[in-house]
Amino acid sequence: MSIWQSIAMGAVQGLTEFLPVSSSGHLEIAGALFRTDGADNLWFTLMVHLATVLASIVVFRREIFRILQGVFRFTLNDQSVYFLNIVVSMLPILFVGLLFKDKIEALFNDNLVFVGAMLLLTAVLLALSHFTRPGTRPITPKRAFIVGIAQAVAVLPGLSRSGATISAALLQGVKRDQAARFSFLMVVIPILGMSFLDLVKGAPKVSTGGESFVITMLAGFVTAFLTGLFACKVMVRLVSRGKLIWFAAYCVAAGITAIILGLTGV
Repeated sequence: MSIWQSIAMGAVQGLTEFLPVSSSGHLEIAGALFRTDGADNLWFTLMVHLATVLASIVVFRREIFRILQGVFRFTLNDQSVYFLNIVVSMLPILFVGLLFKDKIEALFNDNLVFVGAMLLLTAVLLALSHFTRPGTRPITPKRAFIVGIAQAVAVLPGLSRSGATISAALLQGVKRDQAARFSFLMVVIPILGMSFLDLVKGAPKVSTGGESFVITMLAGFVTAFLTGLFACKVMVRLVSRGKLIWFAAYCVAAGITAIILGLTGV
């Protein structure tokens, strides 16, 4: 992977992690177009996911600080209840990660037809949530668990995590701004945990084609972080205004493109 490919794919990750169009699906498409090395891709995916988590922490730093304050009061309050909802939402992804991680990772190997099909499913979910009457309900443990199930299913490449979780919340009548915030906060701990496990397991041998590996990965990290900051802020506003239907249309176009690339072997 060259430094320019790293920057381009970092931008893809940063923008699509928060926009409901599937970062994993777009990275698969970009990787196929750039014909990047598989070992480098594993490292790169780890780095840019950490970058986008850092971006969400920066954007929601005040909310995170308030939640931690409430938790460490060791009393039942709004912040500790919110944290409990986040913990509940993590249970499905923990179950899937422990039992099916290897099988899921196998789907990320040049499977553009599957990616395209999941992008089309993302479009359906976004369209359904768009035409649902805006709700006023808060996040509860039951609703958090259902959103967590959506997050667990969204580990499939091409199925947008933010699209699935925000749609799951909106279809349950959760307020739009709360749906977006909860979607972005609930993923912080799982991604940090999975990244830590990947580091503990050890890294694959890398091949950078002559470019400095550290500089190449750093370029992707910084690009993903900066574009992630932008996309996260934009996405919260767009969800609050009910503008998800435009992303549904985009996912249809991206899904069809991925299927064509997969079938033609481009």
